[in-house]
Formats: sequence, structure tokens, C-alpha cells
Amino acid sequence: MNLTKLWAAPIDDYVIDLAWSSDGALLAAASAAGPIHLLDGPTGENRRALPGHDDGANCLAWHPSQSLLATGGQDGKVKFWDAATAQHTATADLGGAWVEHLAWRPDGTQLAAAAGRRLAFLRADGSTLYAFKPAPKTISAIAWHPQGGALASAYFGGVCLWDADDFIAQKEFPYANGIHTLAWSPDRRWLVSGNADPSVHLWLPEDDQEFQMSGYETKVKQITFDHTSSHLATTGGRDVCVWDCSGAGPEGREPLMFPHDAPLCAVTFQHTHGLLASASTDGVVQLWSPERQQPLRATVKMPAPATKLVWSPDDRLLAVGSEKGILYILKVEA
Repeated sequence: MNLTKLWAAPIDDYVIDLAWSSDGALLAAASAAGPIHLLDGPTGENRRALPGHDDGANCLAWHPSQSLLATGGQDGKVKFWDAATAQHTATADLGGAWVEHLAWRPDGTQLAAAAGRRLAFLRADGSTLYAFKPAPKTISAIAWHPQGGALASAYFGGVCLWDADDFIAQKEFPYANGIHTLAWSPDRRWLVSGNADPSVHLWLPEDDQEFQMSGYETKVKQITFDHTSSHLATTGGRDVCVWDCSGAGPEGREPLMFPHDAPLCAVTFQHTHGLLASASTDGVVQLWSPERQQPLRATVKMPAPATKLVWSPDDRLLAVGSEKGILYILKVEA
């Protein structure tokens, strides 16, 4: 198996966020300087540069079924763009704090947006469906339940699970430390956080159980499930830790360890296939098959460390955003 470079495109600054449109035709890249670039997925042609946000962009999210892109910036605003025409269609103002987290409900009916301690559900026309009371601390991560009925919102001190239709708190999960990231398993069984302590914490919301895996070298800032929900991969040092979440779960089990020569900066599983991509601060990107006796499948040395790794919807292409402001597309070839 090989990873070959399909194309590279310059972005004007550090690539702070990256996402594929639902059909895989367009790749949106947010630069720290503010503009949003829309590139042709197969060729790398820079279709359009959207003006983005004053002072810089932080995050972006494609609508799950339309050519509608939402972006969040340091100006405290969420902006909506029609990618087909490059027109700015709406703006929502969240009150001044940086907008750092955006996520569409799986059915596309509303957008969750977080800025500082504020969380809001927005409609596609920019109007506010519901604004929640401020969280106890700055919201550090959000994640929709795979069925879309609830949103998990994390802050220093815990996670709250909000009902997406009546906006009440379904459950609260205390956690006495900082949380960097959240992820649901595709089978809806596990809610997992990567933490500052450093550790990984797992909840079984339906069973009111929780588990903890600690001993990481550094803060755990990225976590990713495979499509079967049996493997959970995490950063937190020089080795990718892959935990077995089948059966009774990972507590008490030894993880698989996939080594890099430098600290990890990104990790992500394919959507519907089994390959795991990981990147480290020395510019190395590697592909792994956790179920194989010899799991390493491919290695590529990039010119700069990755900021984001994102698989295309069909899992054939891997987008790599870099610290040097270059966007790369790598193609998986047997």
C-alpha cells in the first residue's frame, strides 16, 4: 500500500481547520489569517476564497447534505456561505468570545455553535433556535449523538448532554479536570473525552458506568473511533494508542501501540473502512491497519507538521493541512 501526493495548494497561513463537503467535490480550508479557501477535491484548483472573519477564522462545518458552509471566527460570529455561488448568506453573533466549535446536527436541521461559555443552536438562515444558559466554564468541545437527538458539551468540570428538541439537560457527567475533545462511538455506546490530566475517560451513558485510562505522556487532544466502534485511537505522546472497545471495554486491557519518532499531532480513522492515519511533529504521516499482525501500511514524510488530517467521504483521499500554510492531498493506492 502507498500514499502518493495527488496535489498541493498554498493557503495564506497556518491551516487551522479543514473539511470535505458531503459529496467530496470541495475541500474547505480555514486559515488562521481569516480567509476561507474552497478547493476542488480531485484537482486542487482553488475555486474561491471567501473573506471569512476579521482577525482570523477558527472553525468550519459543512452542512451534511447541502452546499452550505458555516464558519466561526475570532470576531464572535458564525457566518453562513453558499459554496455554489460563494455568497455570504447569513451571520449570527454569539456575543464577542471567539467561536471555536461548530457542528451540524446529523439531519442538518440545526447548527451547534460554541463561543466562550455560550452555546447556541442556530438555523441555516442564521437565526437562533435556542441559546443555552452560560456553561460554568469555557466550552472546550462539542459532539452530536450519532442519532442526532442530543449534543454533548464539555467544559472544565464535566460534560452536559443537552436534548436537541426540548433543550433540557438529559444527563451531566462530572469530570474534575480540563477536557480537550469529545467523541461518540458510531454504535452510540461510548462517549469519550481526551483530557488535560492527561488521560482518556469513557462513559456508558445508557448504563451509568465510566472508565478511565491514564499514563499518557502529554495532554490527549485527539481521539477517533473506527466505523465498527471496536477501536479507539488516541494521541497523547509519541505512540498512537489503540484501545479495544468491544465487549466489556478497554479498562484493564493493554492498548496496541503504533510508534512515531516525534510527538503526535493528529490521528483519524476512515469513515467506513479500517485504515488509521496518524501524523507527528516531524512531518511524518503513517497509515495503519490495527487488525493486521504487521499494522504499518505506509509512511510519507511531509515538509511540515500536520495541523489537520481529514478523510474524503469515500475514504480514498487524505487531506493534510500544515503549519506552513500548504494543503496536501494524499491518495491511498494498493
